[in-house]
Amino acid sequence: MKFHSRKWVKPEDLNPNGTLFGGKLLAWIDEEAALYSVVQLENQKVVTKHMSEINFMSSAKEGDIVEIGIEVVRFGKTSMVLKSEVRNMMTRETIITVDSITMVNLDSLGRPTAHGKTKIEYVKDRINNN
Repeated sequence: MKFHSRKWVKPEDLNPNGTLFGGKLLAWIDEEAALYSVVQLENQKVVTKHMSEINFMSSAKEGDIVEIGIEVVRFGKTSMVLKSEVRNMMTRETIITVDSITMVNLDSLGRPTAHGKTKIEYVKDRINNN
């Protein structure tokens, strides 16, 4: 799994227990999945359709740095399924895993539309081929 971004846990990210609020972490994962999908599908109109069961394994506290990993599971006709892992860089523990995040490619009217992608493409390869 490639870890694409890092987040610094700040006071506004904490729950009443003083640890990273799960809803904040899920928002970070959703944003990372959306950004990854927009780049892969070359379309800004991509939405989250489904997120599978999540598994919280550990936490993070103020000042910790977490890194968010995203990996493609498969490409559908109008969708892309990803998985995610978030780990705490300070403790080296996995915080959460999400086995399936379905992102759907939309047309200008907001309807699912075929994207024509079958494999991961890297921006550097797109630039070199043009």
